[in-house]
Amino acid sequence: MEKPVRIALDAMGGDFGPSVVVPGAAIFLERYPDVEFLMFGDQEKIAPLLQALPQLAAVTSVRHTSVAVGMADKPSQALRAGRRNSSMWKAIEAVRNGDADCAISSGNTGALMAMSKICLRTMAQIDRPALAALWPTLRGRSIVLDVGATIGADAQHYVDLAIMGAAMARSLFELERPTVGLLNVGVEEVKGIEEVKAASRLLQAIDSPLLDYRGFVEGDDIGRGAVDVVVTEGFSGNIALKTAEGTVKQIRSYLKQSLNRSWLTRLGALLARGAFEDLKARLSPRETTGAVFLGLDGVVIKGHGGLDADGFSGAIELGSNMVRHGLLDKIRDMMVLANEHAAALEGAPPILQDEDRLEAPKPDPA
Repeated sequence: MEKPVRIALDAMGGDFGPSVVVPGAAIFLERYPDVEFLMFGDQEKIAPLLQALPQLAAVTSVRHTSVAVGMADKPSQALRAGRRNSSMWKAIEAVRNGDADCAISSGNTGALMAMSKICLRTMAQIDRPALAALWPTLRGRSIVLDVGATIGADAQHYVDLAIMGAAMARSLFELERPTVGLLNVGVEEVKGIEEVKAASRLLQAIDSPLLDYRGFVEGDDIGRGAVDVVVTEGFSGNIALKTAEGTVKQIRSYLKQSLNRSWLTRLGALLARGAFEDLKARLSPRETTGAVFLGLDGVVIKGHGGLDADGFSGAIELGSNMVRHGLLDKIRDMMVLANEHAAALEGAPPILQDEDRLEAPKPDPA
C-alpha cells in the first residue's frame, strides 16, 4: 500500500484565507481519502472550521503562525525578518524538511516564487524556475510555461522550459513523447527574436525520444491545442494568460446579457441549462485553477488568489498528481537524456552552443 500524500497548505493565502482553504481540503479529501494535511496559519481562525469537518480534522495537523504574507507585498518585503515565520514560508519549509510532499498556496505569486527558490533551491542544471499552467483547448488540455515566474529568457532557458514542460506533460497526461512548440509571432523560421530562433535550433538538434519538438506556434494555436506544451518566457506568457482569462469573463458577460434580453431568451436559457453548465466547465475547468512552479527541488503549487473552495481543491489535486506521478524524477531524467544527446553532437557542449547563448536581462526580484 502506498503512503498517503502529505500536503502542506498555506491556510492564510489568497483573498479568503482559511474560509476557502479548509473547505477546499475537505472537498479534495472526499475524492482522494489517501492524504494527510499540514495547515499553517492562525489556529484561532482554522480550528472552528476544522471542528465542523471531523473527517478532515482527523487527517490534519495545524501549525500555528501569526504571520501572513499580504497579497500586495513585494518579494523583498516578504523575505524580511519575521516573514520566515509566515504561513507561506512554513508550508514550503515543510517540503524542504521532508514533512510534506508538496506545498499549496494561493498567496502572493512573487513572494511565493522568491521564498520557494530560497528555501528549496533549484534543481541541478536549472537556473531559473518557471510557472506552468494548464490551459483548456479544443483537444483537451495543454501546458503553457512560463506564465509569470521570471521575465526574459536566453536560448538555454527556453530549452530548459521545454524539457520541464514535457516532463510535466508526461506526468500529467501520461504521454510518452509530448509535442512541444515555441510561442512566436509566426511559424516561419526567419521570424521572431534571436533568443527564440536560437532555442529552436537547439531543440531541433536535441531530438529527444521523450520530447517531440514541432517548431514555432502562434497565439491562436494555444487554444486549438496544436501542441501539448507551449513554451514562452514569463512576460508574454503572463499577458497571454491574463488575456485569455479576461476573454472568458467577457464572453460570460455577453452571454448573460443576451440570455436576459427577453422572456423568450430566458426560457431558451432554461431549456439549454445543461449545455450552458457544460460550457462553463469547459471555459473554467477546476483542474486549471493552479499552476506548478517547475525547476525547484520540490513541488510547489500556486493557486489563483480568488479561488472558491472547489477551485482550491483543484489546486490541491494538481499538486497531488505531480507527487504521485513523480514529476521531479521525470524532469531529472529528461535533463540527463537531453544533455547526453547534446554532448554527443560534434563540437557541442551540453544543451547549448556558445553562439546561441544570448543573455536576457534578469530583473530585480524586488
